[in-house]
Order: sequence, then C-alpha cells, then structure tokens
Amino acid sequence: MTKRLLEIDKDLFLYLNGLHAEWLDYPIFILTNTVAWVPLYVLLLYLIIKEHKKQSWIFFVGIAITIVLSDQVTSSLMKPYFERLRPSREPELQGLVHTVQNYIGGRYGFASSHAANTFGTATFIFMLLRKTYWWIILIFLWALFVSYTRIYLGVHYPGDILAGACVGACFGFLFYKTSVVIARKVRGLRFEV
Repeated sequence: MTKRLLEIDKDLFLYLNGLHAEWLDYPIFILTNTVAWVPLYVLLLYLIIKEHKKQSWIFFVGIAITIVLSDQVTSSLMKPYFERLRPSREPELQGLVHTVQNYIGGRYGFASSHAANTFGTATFIFMLLRKTYWWIILIFLWALFVSYTRIYLGVHYPGDILAGACVGACFGFLFYKTSVVIARKVRGLRFEV
C-alpha cells in the first residue's frame, strides 16, 4: 500500500511539475520566497492591529510560535527522520524534473516547510479574522499557491506538501486557541473559542 501511494505521489508530481512554461519560471522562483509576500504580511499585520488594538501582540506571538514550530518539526524532525529525497535529487527522476535556475533544495523533502509555514499562518489568520472579514478565507489560496511553487520548482512531491500543510494547520489551530485563552486571561478579552 505504501509503495503504491509513493508511486501515485511520484506520478502526480511528474504531471504537475510538467505543467511549466518558460515565461513562468522566474516569477515562480521569486514568489516562492518569503520576501515577495511582504506586502501581504503588512496588510495582515494592519488588519490584526485594527481589530485587536493593544492585544495584537498576543496574536503576533502566537503566529510566530506557529511558524517556528511548523518549520522546526518539518525541517529538524521529519526530514531527517524520513530521509525522503527531493524529486530534484532522486536518481531515478534525473532528466524528468523541471527545475529553475539550478535550484534543487536540500537533500530531503518530506515534509515541506514552506507548506507547513504558510498553512500554519493561514489557519491562524483565518481563525482570528474570519468573523470580521469574510473574504479572509482567500488566504488559503495564498498558502496553496506558495506550496504549489515548490512542486513547480521540482523540490517537493505533492505528498510532502500535504504532510506539511497538515502539520502547519494543526499548529495554526492549536496556537490560535492558545492565544485566545491567554488573551482572555491577560486582557479579559471576549472571544468565541
């Protein structure tokens, strides 16, 4: 069963990675990086401060912890434990993987830290702002897009993305709930948990 799932994952990767266009290579390479999304982060910080004023720091700390733990669990625990080679480093896929600007990533790819970080952030932000801004659910499109860039660049299988997204979403939900409890105790805020 596991072998069959890995084959499906590999086949899906080759299909998705094969959907590339030369004119998209550079934009995708730029948009996979955190710095490219600074305007979005500034907007999100503004919305949190607008909504939660002096209590915003509690949620900023919660988001930071979400990102740090999502990143560390995937990078420092899962990748060395599972030792699954990235598609860009898989000998049997040599010549089949589309990469951009010779970027091949680190040795191991399971699970994706990009997916964990973006889905952790998206989950936390969605939970925090969903009652005021109905459209905030669109933040999951951002997380999905950033995660897809990793497949496009040839450095992650879809399974890496799915596992990373699950790790991040769990941490995002957990630390949102934790932040709400702390906010209630520290400032007497009234939130629905």
